[in-house]
Amino acid sequence: MNILAIETSCDETAAAVIGPDRGVLSSIVASQIPDHAAFGGVVPEIASRRHVELIGRVVDEAVKKAHMALKDLDGIAVTSGPGLVGALLVGVSYAKALAYGLGIPLCGINHLEGHLCAASINSALTWPHISMVISGGHTSIYREDTPSEITQIGQTLDDAAGEAFDKVAKLLDLGYPGGVIIDRISRGVRHEEIHLPRPKKNDDTYDFSFSGLKTAVLNLVVKEGVFKDLDLSFSGMPGDKHPVKAYMIPKIAAAFQAAVVDVIVTKAMKAVKTYNMGLLVITGGVASNSALRNAFEEATQAAGVRLVVPEKEYCTDNAAMIAMAAARYFEQGLFSGMDMNVRSRWPIEGKGL
Repeated sequence: MNILAIETSCDETAAAVIGPDRGVLSSIVASQIPDHAAFGGVVPEIASRRHVELIGRVVDEAVKKAHMALKDLDGIAVTSGPGLVGALLVGVSYAKALAYGLGIPLCGINHLEGHLCAASINSALTWPHISMVISGGHTSIYREDTPSEITQIGQTLDDAAGEAFDKVAKLLDLGYPGGVIIDRISRGVRHEEIHLPRPKKNDDTYDFSFSGLKTAVLNLVVKEGVFKDLDLSFSGMPGDKHPVKAYMIPKIAAAFQAAVVDVIVTKAMKAVKTYNMGLLVITGGVASNSALRNAFEEATQAAGVRLVVPEKEYCTDNAAMIAMAAARYFEQGLFSGMDMNVRSRWPIEGKGL
C-alpha cells in the first residue's frame, strides 16, 4: 500500500509517504523552532496555529516528492496521541477529511509506537529486544517480545530527559532547543571538578528521575555565580548579584549531559543484561545526542550486544515513523473510524485503534 502519514503531536508539522515495500518515498518536516525559541519551550497555542497554517503545504509537498497524486494513496495514517491536544486535533482533523474525501481507510497511531518503529526504517530488527524512547516528553524503557507485544518496564517519574535538557539550557541562558546546544558546546569540554548526582542510577528499578539533577544544576549556578544578574525568583532562591563566571557555562553543561547519559546508559544496559537480550534499540529526539550515541556504542560493543539507533532525521518527530507503524495495521485490515479522537495520554501498552 501507498501510505500517507501525518504527524502533529507537538511542534513539528510532518508528512511522509511510504510504498508497498515500506520504503520511505518522502519525508517532510516543517519545524517551528523559530516560533518557540523566544519562550524557551513549546507554547501549545502557537504550535496549534502553526500546524493549521503549515499542514496543507507539508502534505502536498510529501505527496509531490513521492511522485504521486492523492488518487494514488491507499491509506492515511495520523498520530492521534499522546501529545498536545490542540496540535493533535489539527493533524487528525486533516487526516479524517482527506481519508473521507478520497474514500480510503484511516489509521490512528500511537506516537510512541511510531518512535519505536523508526528503528526499522533503515535497519532489520529482530524480536525480542529492549527498546527506549528518549525525547522531550518521554524517557521510557520497553521489552518488545513481538511487534505487537510491547511492555513498558521503566519510565521517568518527573521530567523527561529532553525536557531536562531544555530547562537546563534555559537556566544557563543558552537558547532553544536546549539539547542541541548543550550537545554542541559540551564536546571536548573537561568537567571533572563538577560533581552532579546520578538520580536512581543504582536502584532496583528501570525508572528515571531528572528533576533533582536539574535542581542540582540550579544550585551550582548560584554557588558559582555564573551570571551577574540572575533572576531566580521563579525558584524561590535569592536573585543577588554574582560575579561573572561565564567560562563555567560549558563545564556545567557538559557535566549535566554526562550525568544524564550515565544514568540512561546504565539503566538500558541493566535491562539488556537482566532480560538476556541481544539487541538494544534507542529512539526519540534525545537519541540524536552525540555523547549518548557514543556511550551506547561503547557499552553495547563491550557487552557484545547489537545496537540500532535511527538516523538523526528519524530520531526527532517525523511522519515516516508513523507510516512504518501504520503499515502493520493496514496489512491486517485494522482501521480507525471517523469517530476516532485524540488522546493527550496514551500508554503504549494500551495502544490500539
